Amino acid sequence: MTGPTRGDAATPAGPGRGGPAEAGLPGPPVAWRTVPFDALGGEELEAWHRLRAANPMLDSPYFHPGFAAAVHATGRPVQVVVGRDRAGRVCALLPCHRERSLLRPAGWPAADFQGPVIPPGAEFPPLRLLGGGVRAFAFDHLLDGYAGFEPYVEGRRVSPYLDVSGGLPGYLGRASRSGRENMAQARRRAAKAERLHGPVRFVAASLDEACLDRLIELKRRQYAATGVRDHFADPRNVALLARLLHTRDGSFGGVLSTLHAGPHLIAAHFGIRAGRVLHWWFPCYDPAFAALGPGWILLRELVAAAPALGVERIDLGRGEDEYKRRAKTGETWVCQGLVTRNPARRALRRARNSMISAAKASAFGPRLRGAVRRLRALTR
Repeated sequence: MTGPTRGDAATPAGPGRGGPAEAGLPGPPVAWRTVPFDALGGEELEAWHRLRAANPMLDSPYFHPGFAAAVHATGRPVQVVVGRDRAGRVCALLPCHRERSLLRPAGWPAADFQGPVIPPGAEFPPLRLLGGGVRAFAFDHLLDGYAGFEPYVEGRRVSPYLDVSGGLPGYLGRASRSGRENMAQARRRAAKAERLHGPVRFVAASLDEACLDRLIELKRRQYAATGVRDHFADPRNVALLARLLHTRDGSFGGVLSTLHAGPHLIAAHFGIRAGRVLHWWFPCYDPAFAALGPGWILLRELVAAAPALGVERIDLGRGEDEYKRRAKTGETWVCQGLVTRNPARRALRRARNSMISAAKASAFGPRLRGAVRRLRALTR
């Protein structure tokens, strides 16, 4: 990539649309096998890095093998579907979890970008994922642009990002009026926090395990207060963040950013980064300091620290949250759907999705969260 955007993300060009594979890259897959992540050989891991580096659409840390490795190492087995071309060269890799007859992308449900690692312009035949007892592949954050998946896409949602090349001045030059106003307000509120509580201290890349524990505690309280499924009720998800915190291989790792006012941790964020891209993953703030807008203060500090971190883009992840809408400088799209040969199952999912959309749009939406979760479970 020559810049921080996702290959001009507003256009529909993507990893599986248009153009032949670049010279020197492998051809289309003709042979397939599925292996546990820890059974991959050096050739396959080298091919993973090479294919990802050649495809600018795959610069998110979720496509880095380090993410699948960390998920696998913390207790959720990852299988990798490996495709080879006629010359025997690795030309496609897709890390997955298998749940009986269903495949899901590695890291689900917290993988905010999903899809096979393939050369730019190459095709990936998703029906090849089925067989050997596998009847479906479910995805909910598939990066838009994989042409072979198009018949199985049920919906698309926006995934915003911040172009932070040039740090805070560069961002402010590209931000919307709302984004600039919120950043200015964050600066004023940081000064207020300092007057009320003591010196404001921001650490862009902390290794403080106690701060990580506090972040997880605050997220769990947030989940309970809002009725959202508790992601960290599964100890494997806690172990994943702890492992990523100490992953430092030069090209991939976790990033814990903290914001203190005096002795108080008022906001924190845990993300993952690969190269010039940081993914905004688990942000939190202490509700006792909500009046100060600590989340915006932390985001402003992180944008300002981007050049020192070597970061040029912050992916905010799927969602229409107000702060994402205000802060974004651009957006891409991710897809939800199911690859299956069973038309009845696809029809059932479409009906379920319509019911979920209707429930969310209803004035009773907040009271229907439990029903929505039960509806989603029906066709997983």
